[in-house]
Amino acid sequence: MPPLGLLRRKAVAALLSQLVRPPRAPCVRGRTAGGPSQVAEAVLTSQLKPHEEKPNFIIKVPKGTRDLSPQQMVVREKILDTVVSCFKRHGAEGLDTPAFELKEMLTEKSEENFGLMYDLMNQGGELLSLRYDLTVPFARYLAMNKLKKMKRYQVGKVWRRESPSVAQGRYREFCQCDFDIAGQFDPMIPDAECLKIICEILSGLQLGDFLIKVNDRRIVDGMFAVCGVPESKFRAICASMDKLDKMSWKDVRHEMVVTKGLAPEVADRIGDYVQCRGGLSLLEEMSQDPQLSQNKQAVEGLRDLKLLFEYLTLFGIAEKISFDLSLARGLDYYTGVIYEAVLLKTTAQDGEECLNVGSVAAGGRYDDLVASFDPKGYKVPCVGLSIGVERIFYIVEQKMKTSGEKVRTSETQVFVAAPQKNFLQERLKLIAELWDAGIKAEMLYKENPKLLAQLHYCENMGIPLVVIIGEQEQKEGTIKLRSVVSREEEAIKRENLVAEIQKRLSLS
Repeated sequence: MPPLGLLRRKAVAALLSQLVRPPRAPCVRGRTAGGPSQVAEAVLTSQLKPHEEKPNFIIKVPKGTRDLSPQQMVVREKILDTVVSCFKRHGAEGLDTPAFELKEMLTEKSEENFGLMYDLMNQGGELLSLRYDLTVPFARYLAMNKLKKMKRYQVGKVWRRESPSVAQGRYREFCQCDFDIAGQFDPMIPDAECLKIICEILSGLQLGDFLIKVNDRRIVDGMFAVCGVPESKFRAICASMDKLDKMSWKDVRHEMVVTKGLAPEVADRIGDYVQCRGGLSLLEEMSQDPQLSQNKQAVEGLRDLKLLFEYLTLFGIAEKISFDLSLARGLDYYTGVIYEAVLLKTTAQDGEECLNVGSVAAGGRYDDLVASFDPKGYKVPCVGLSIGVERIFYIVEQKMKTSGEKVRTSETQVFVAAPQKNFLQERLKLIAELWDAGIKAEMLYKENPKLLAQLHYCENMGIPLVVIIGEQEQKEGTIKLRSVVSREEEAIKRENLVAEIQKRLSLS
């Protein structure tokens, strides 16, 4: 017989093993019930104290994000419909990509955006980040699928970890609508179409007068070179110059000199160029500029912009375009033409606020981005644009508030009502018939609602038609069809009801 001390030690060890390792759970249909995740959840739940008051607890959305009410969703969907229908009119195919990507993919050509990205916890050995735009995922998609040509559009949310400015429609989580043309084509034809699309969308949304600023990254780099900017500082100085739509030249110059270490005289030379803006005449002037005309990159950029303006003239939109040497577009992947659309300030009318939200659309050419993902460095030239939905949405919202315009939050076309009790079954049969015919219909979820309450609901929700079924209509085999606006009623034969409703809806 083993010594008593040994038995005690074995008993304690067995007890400890049961405490450390949860008992094996029964297997249910091939899966273990109450596995590690369920145990962890149970432990976490046991630690929570739901009845305990939470000090200083405020129910709110995270900074830089927002909920959209039903009224706001109606406005947003109208904006998106206008944008997407334009993309489709120009032959684009739809595409969707994951909300997060491998971090190395997102930083391949945009190392300066490290600070903008939301990183996710290491999952399965992969370092992931939420996408900060839709362009890099598109380039990754092209390289991964070895596609040499594609015209695509994409609508999706992106995330940027920066200080939001809700008053100007700037958020940390926001929606982008992108259109891109990938492939080897003759110069400036796809670029001109992108600018035409921006004009069509902004005109269709009726936001007011706008201007599209155009430049070329080769001209920007050529300007930096002739002004004396060290090549190692090109991207950093470009990022500073990109802030000219938000900051004065004095503040941008201060950042270039004090923060980025640029010589003051070099910054002053840049300042002389960035104040230049115009059309074809400015392009001709810059082509004759003693410094720029000696820089190969700048000469190529100016030549392509001249060709671009020829095509824009043929499209009938040249008057909406301005060659602007202050435009830089800070993202590293741009290689050629760049552009940015801004709404022109107008004198505020009575009761209106003069809005300034910055650019509402932007884009450009990025010929090297796909090659950076391809193992063999295969090049797929690309050009594209992005519509700033949040800023456009903010402008439309403000205009609607000023005008007092009301928004219908549902698309219900017909309401099914009854004036007497015990007609629930008839209402259910009738509304099913309307649904099956593709008619958008509603009814109150009550057995015996009052007729006045039903009619008030229709007026409040803006529902145009009401069908009424009662004892008299049931005896005569008819349905009463009522116009909510005029309050006129007409008896329609039961079998003709759907056809009559469809006829009226087609005329409205």
